[in-house]
Amino acid sequence: MRPFTQSLRLAAAAIFSGLLLAGPAQAQKAPTKKGAYPAAEGFDQAGSDPKAIAIADKVVNAMGGYDAWRNTRFLGWSFFGGQYQIWDKYTGDFHWEKDTLVANYNLNSKKGEVYSRGQDISATPAGQKVLDKLTPIWINNSYWLVMPFKLKDSGVTLTYKGEGKTMDGAPADILQMTFKNVGVTPQNRYEVLVNRATNLVEEWTYFPKATDEQPAFRRRWNEYAKHGQLMLAAGRDEATKPSRLDNIAAAQLVPEGVMTSKTPVAKIK
Repeated sequence: MRPFTQSLRLAAAAIFSGLLLAGPAQAQKAPTKKGAYPAAEGFDQAGSDPKAIAIADKVVNAMGGYDAWRNTRFLGWSFFGGQYQIWDKYTGDFHWEKDTLVANYNLNSKKGEVYSRGQDISATPAGQKVLDKLTPIWINNSYWLVMPFKLKDSGVTLTYKGEGKTMDGAPADILQMTFKNVGVTPQNRYEVLVNRATNLVEEWTYFPKATDEQPAFRRRWNEYAKHGQLMLAAGRDEATKPSRLDNIAAAQLVPEGVMTSKTPVAKIK
């Protein structure tokens, strides 16, 4: 994906699987086996390492577990460039704000409306430009929030690269993610460092091309806090450049009218 914020090289992600757009019926299914979570259809099980898969299961368990992830309905967060969004995982509704713009969009139907200062501009060239970008925006922005829940997504090959250390010196297992025929930039590669003591992702490295020797960035994935039933991380610092996601929230309910508001809304809690 090309950067939406020119000052940052925003990593592209594989298209989210159907697991992420779970409706209420799916959220109420019987609990999954403790300690493991099901791979998405299309996950490269044969090409992935059993050890890497086992570590991915530990990561999700440390973040609250697959059932907690599946049952969480709303996620809200602020992203770089002044963006704020709320995602309804049950319905696929996506409320997005930036400066004077507000968009209400459905990720399944690919339909929505865009407003500027409360006025509908959906039919204008500017409005259509925003609508065309909303699915890629959601892919990118949500990946920066919930990537650890996507280690076994459709199209992913997950391999174990050995032991290493984070920028802060913590012993870590290194997982590599590559992609096959999925998403808007399947040529990307990630290395994900999992703290061996906590089983939490604490760092990630992004390579625009799988063959690149040097990454485009190496960032921390830290400052975890409990949001609803989930442990989510706000810190995204580079070695010498502080950076974070703010206003993170996980909720089962939001105030009436939030997902259809024509103007910016209060941040959900």
